[in-house]
Amino acid sequence: MFRLLNALLIAIVLVAHPAWSAPECGRTPEECKERRMHPDMPEPELHGNAFRVIDGEETNSYWRQQGVEFVQQKLASEPNKRQAKNVILFLGDGMGVTTTSAARNLLGGEEKSLSFENFPYTGLSKTYSVDKIVPDSACTATAYLCGVKGQEGTIGVNGQVPRTDCKVMLDESTHVDSIAKWAMEAGKWAGLVTTTRVTHASPSGVYAHIAERDWENDAEVSSDCGAGSGIDDIAYQLARGEVGSKLKVILGGGSKNFVDSSLESWGKRTDGLNLIDEFKSASEKNVYVTTAGELAAVDVTKTDRLLGLFNDDHLQYLMETTVESSQPTLEQMTRKAIEYMSQNEQGYFLFIEGGRIDQAHHINQARMALNETIEFSKAIAAAQELTSEDDTLLVVTADHSHVFTYAGYSYRGADVFGKTPVNGHDGKPYMVLSYANGPSYENFYDAETKERKDPTTVVKGAHDDEFPSGVPIDMDSHGGDDVPVYALGPWAHLFTGVYEQSTIPHLMAYASCVGEGHTMCK
Repeated sequence: MFRLLNALLIAIVLVAHPAWSAPECGRTPEECKERRMHPDMPEPELHGNAFRVIDGEETNSYWRQQGVEFVQQKLASEPNKRQAKNVILFLGDGMGVTTTSAARNLLGGEEKSLSFENFPYTGLSKTYSVDKIVPDSACTATAYLCGVKGQEGTIGVNGQVPRTDCKVMLDESTHVDSIAKWAMEAGKWAGLVTTTRVTHASPSGVYAHIAERDWENDAEVSSDCGAGSGIDDIAYQLARGEVGSKLKVILGGGSKNFVDSSLESWGKRTDGLNLIDEFKSASEKNVYVTTAGELAAVDVTKTDRLLGLFNDDHLQYLMETTVESSQPTLEQMTRKAIEYMSQNEQGYFLFIEGGRIDQAHHINQARMALNETIEFSKAIAAAQELTSEDDTLLVVTADHSHVFTYAGYSYRGADVFGKTPVNGHDGKPYMVLSYANGPSYENFYDAETKERKDPTTVVKGAHDDEFPSGVPIDMDSHGGDDVPVYALGPWAHLFTGVYEQSTIPHLMAYASCVGEGHTMCK
C-alpha cells in the first residue's frame, strides 16, 4: 500500500510540476553551488512509467556480467596483421561524439549502439588546420585523405596555399595526392560515394587540388580569378584530372557542375562543356545512372566505370524524400559500389561519406542530423556484411564536430527531442538538444520582451524542427573537439590513441601496402 501511495504522490508531483526546481539550500555557499551543479531531483518509482529500465539493470550482476564479458572479448581478440587488400574509409561529416551519442536514442535507447561502435579499436583525431583552431570539411579532407594538413577552405594542397589564392596553387609542388592515387598506383581501384555533391569539399579530397572549396565549376573560378586563370575547377578535375578520370565508381549528387547553362537549364558551367556526355561517350561500357532503379539494374560485370548523379545539387535528406522518390539511399549506393569494386583481384580503396549530417546541424535541425547518422550506420553495417575483416580494413571517422549539445537530466526513455525535467531560472523549460550558435536563435528569443520563448511551443515534432541556439549566426559553426576513429580489419589496432587527423591515411597505407611511406610490406 505504501509503495502504491508513494508512486501516486510522485505522479501527482510530476503532473503538477512537470519541470522540477531545486529547493532552498541551507548549506555553505560552496556546498550549495555544488548541489546546483548536480541536482538531486525526485526519483520516479523504479518500475513505474516515468522512466525506462532494462530488465536487470537495478542489480549488481547485470553490470558486472557486462564488464566481465567485455574483458573476455578483449582478451580473446588478437591483432590482425594481414595485408589489407581493400580499404573503405567512411566519413560522417560533422559527426562528433554528441551526435553519435544522441543518435543511439533513435535505435531504441541510449544503451543501444551504432553499427560501427562495435568495432574493436577506437581512437581520437585532432582536427585543427594549419591556420584555424576549428576546421572545415575542405582542409580536413586533405588531412585524412592526403596525410598533410592545409589551410581552411583548401583541398589537396599544403599549408603554403592560402584560401582563394589564384596564383600559389598553380605551383604543383604545393599539391598533395590522396590515398586514392596511392592505391591506383599499386594496381587497385578507387571510387567515391557521397550524399552531397560529388564535387563538394569532402569527396573532392579524393581527387582535386584547389585553393577554394567553392570552385566547383568554371563560373565560380572565373568569378574569383577572372578568365584564363589556368585553374581547373573541381568538376573538371573529376572528369579530366589525373585521379578523377580514373575513378571506377562515382555516386552522389551535383550534376549541375558538369553541364553548361546553355545546354541544360540546371547547368552552371559557362565553358560550353557537358562533362556527363563526355563520360558516356568515352566508352560504351561507361554507365551513367540517375535513379535508384537504374543503379540497382547495373550489371557490374559489363561496366568499365560507373557514374551516378541523382540530383543536380546534394541528395535530399532521407526524411524529405517521398514514396515516389527515385533517389537511392546511402546503403544502396554502398552496396552497389562494393559489388562493383570487389571485382578487382588487386583490391580497392573506397571513400563513402554521410555528408548531410553536417548540413542538418548547420541549420540547427537536429532531428534530420541524427536520422542521417542512422542512415550512415546502416551503410557501414552493409559494408561489414559484404566484406571480410580478414582482408578488408574498415575505418569510420568524422572530419569535425559541431557545437551540438546533449544536455539536461532527462529520465531514461524520455524523448531526446523533448524538454529536460529542469526549468531555467526564467521559469521556462529547455531542450535536451541545442546548439551554441546558429540560425534558429530568433525563433527562440523574443527581441521585444528580451526573454526566451518556451521552446516547446516552437519544437513541434516536425522532421525539420529547428532546435535552440545561443548565438544568432547564419549557420551553426563547427566544433574544435577531437573526433572519434573506429577501425575493423587488418591492422585496425594501429588506430588506437590520440593522433593528428593527417595520420589516418598513413595508417591505411601501412595496412594496404600503398604509397611511398612506411608499409607492412617494406
